[in-house]
Amino acid sequence: MRLMVVRHAIAEDREVYARTHKEDADRPLTSEGRRKMERVALGLKQLVPALDPPGRGARYRLVTHTAPERDTSGFVSCPMHHHHNPLPQEGRQPMTVSMRRALGVAVVAAAAGAIQLAGQATQAPQVTVGGVAYTQYVYQLKDTLNHVNNFDVTRAYVNVIGRFSGGIYTRVTADIYRNTDGPSSNGSLSYRLKYAYVAYTPTNSPLTYKIGLIHTPWVDWEETLWDYRMQGQVALERGFMTATGGQQGYVAAADFGAGVDGKWGPDKVNFQLVVVNGENYNRSPGDKGKDVSARASVRVLDTDDSSRVGGLRVTGYAQYGKSTGGGTRNRFLAMVSYRTKQITLAGEAAATRDRPLGAGAPTTPVGDGHVYSAFGVYKFPKTKAAVIARVDVEHPQAGNTTDKQTRFIGGVSYQLTPNWRLLGDWDYVDFQGTPLVAQDAVRSQALFQTQFTF
Repeated sequence: MRLMVVRHAIAEDREVYARTHKEDADRPLTSEGRRKMERVALGLKQLVPALDPPGRGARYRLVTHTAPERDTSGFVSCPMHHHHNPLPQEGRQPMTVSMRRALGVAVVAAAAGAIQLAGQATQAPQVTVGGVAYTQYVYQLKDTLNHVNNFDVTRAYVNVIGRFSGGIYTRVTADIYRNTDGPSSNGSLSYRLKYAYVAYTPTNSPLTYKIGLIHTPWVDWEETLWDYRMQGQVALERGFMTATGGQQGYVAAADFGAGVDGKWGPDKVNFQLVVVNGENYNRSPGDKGKDVSARASVRVLDTDDSSRVGGLRVTGYAQYGKSTGGGTRNRFLAMVSYRTKQITLAGEAAATRDRPLGAGAPTTPVGDGHVYSAFGVYKFPKTKAAVIARVDVEHPQAGNTTDKQTRFIGGVSYQLTPNWRLLGDWDYVDFQGTPLVAQDAVRSQALFQTQFTF
């Protein structure tokens, strides 16, 4: 038996992937890692004409190196001992070090493919449970009379994920949130479904089909790019501050319907298309009206971040629908973003149209709004610290000279462990007109926030 120890090819960042709440064993290779494996596999034909897959009485057995260094560049061939004839070919002269390294990596590339094909037929169902929680301490800086401040769990999610043979994937997510819908709730923590869907990916297909309570195309994608959902919602979801100090958003992260995701390149191009009720996951399904929404993103320049949001990208989003009662509900958005393992920069502009119909609608159609957002993240080299900054401009009605709201966010974060992140930040809203009493009380906040995954 010949034993070869080979370092795993370059995979995506462990800490970043942990925040997707997926199994680390599913963490994909980077584009550089895939390119290296593809080149090595071509050399296999010359170095090893025939190979028995591991686990079937093979001459070669594979040992994958899973130490913390697995994500560093390069490969490690079998250990070299200083004896007379290290790893000889049978009846031949000893191989050179370069040939040994190439053969070791080539065997891994071919054996991994054989293992995957063999495992597909006998894969046992895998069910995992995980989650994420956001906590915070907030001090209302404008409330100089009462000095309101409190600790809170702003959101928590529990994910139950199933993986089955034949390309079947399921997900059920419970959403624990602060319920302020009415006096009977008393502001208590409540729970509801956030996601509940089944997905199907045909063998070797770039497409995945979903049905149920599914992700909508925009929010999840921008949250992955921004990577600081712990601070608050993205601009199009958070929307503008209402007269009572709450928020009125334009989109939601989930809705009831069906859709398809696709990626090519890998992830040079990715897209998502859905047909949903349009009333979002936190409201009743509504009437016969439906919304069609889609997102497409193209990477025009590669960086060291090969994820679905990495590189220099141009991204567009569109939503066309009819709200309950027959009104118009449209959104159109364009974004340019740049992301490496150290820097994230992005800018977006959106146009919204909401023109409700029915007895409760205004006599004059309203709701042609604009949303603008720009944000950045800088991770300090060789540390776990980062600085974040964001500006969101919400203009609910074009032409109105008093309704514009501009939100400024700035903070410093520290990744204490792969599962626990800390953030200290300031969140301030500037009003074009004079804010109401309820708005003024909450428009300037000092926050200490945490995110932990399990």
